[in-house]
Order: sequence, then structure tokens, then C-alpha cells
Amino acid sequence: MRRRITSRRLAAHLARGGLIAYPTESCYGLGCDPANRPAVLRLLRLKQRPQHKGLILIAAHYRQVAHYLQPLSRADQAKLQNAAGQAVTWLMPAHHSAPHWLRGTHATLAVRLTAHPFARALCRSAGSALVSTSANRSGQRPAKTYAACLRLFGSKVWVLPGRVGKRKQPSTIRAWADGKIIRK
Repeated sequence: MRRRITSRRLAAHLARGGLIAYPTESCYGLGCDPANRPAVLRLLRLKQRPQHKGLILIAAHYRQVAHYLQPLSRADQAKLQNAAGQAVTWLMPAHHSAPHWLRGTHATLAVRLTAHPFARALCRSAGSALVSTSANRSGQRPAKTYAACLRLFGSKVWVLPGRVGKRKQPSTIRAWADGKIIRK
């Protein structure tokens, strides 16, 4: 059953610890409010992903992730914003208060400013960054459609209808400090 998406309903669902599946640049993403520890832990259990690996946050703009990161200069903020259209996830120095349930065992946090219209609108509607991990069980292929997400997660996740972007591969992951490619 498809429920109508409104900013108010989305915000309320996320505030209650709800999980969502939504289209991104290359596949459906599985997400929740990154500040809601029980929701993040439920997402990790559902996905069967170990917490120590950490998670990606997506955002519409830098302000949505700024409090999770070490402060950036205006030039670095522009660099981050300019990478949005390239689907680059950056491993960035985490602020000391960034939750361990997002970072895993790392001193960095994976952040992507998304240019995907639907994912970007979701972040704006939520008024915050969102956890974004591929909609699958660990080690399996990511879901690419609304129907596949419904089959995988049923009523445990609010599956949002929309179109996945044209990218064939997941986002490139790069180290912020030196630009080194971690995942192509």
C-alpha cells in the first residue's frame, strides 16, 4: 500500500524511529534519522550489517551535516557542495560528539551531499541529514525498485515510490584528507 508523502508525515515517521526506503543515485537506500540511536540499531539489524563498519549520511546541503563534522572553511564547504553532482561520498573528520552508532570504529564519518532530486527533497522535508545505506541485506544486491523493497522489507520499512538515478555503481568513496579513492 502506498501512503501519500508529506513533509509532516515524513518528519513524524522519522521522529518515531521509523525506517524508510527511498530512491538514490544508483539504487534504493535504506535510512532513518541519524540522531535516533534505536532507529539506527534497528536498521543495522534489519540489514544484518555490523555496527563497526559505520554508515553514510546524505544531506541536501552542508548545514545538515555540519554538527557531525569538524568545522570546514568556506572553501571546503564549496568543495563538498561541488561534489554533489558526482555522487562522491567523503570520509570526513567527525566531530568528537558525532555518535559512534554512525561512525562505527572510525574517526571519520561518511557524508554525501546528494544531487538526486528525490533524495535531496527527502532531506529537505526531514529538515536534516538521513542515514543512507543500500536497501539490501549485507552481501546481497541492492534493491532498485519500489516493488523489490516491499518484497525485502514488507511493513518494517516505509517504502517511498520514486525513480532510481542512472548510475550503475554506488557512490565513489574518497578520503577527505588526501582525496584517495577508497571505493570506486
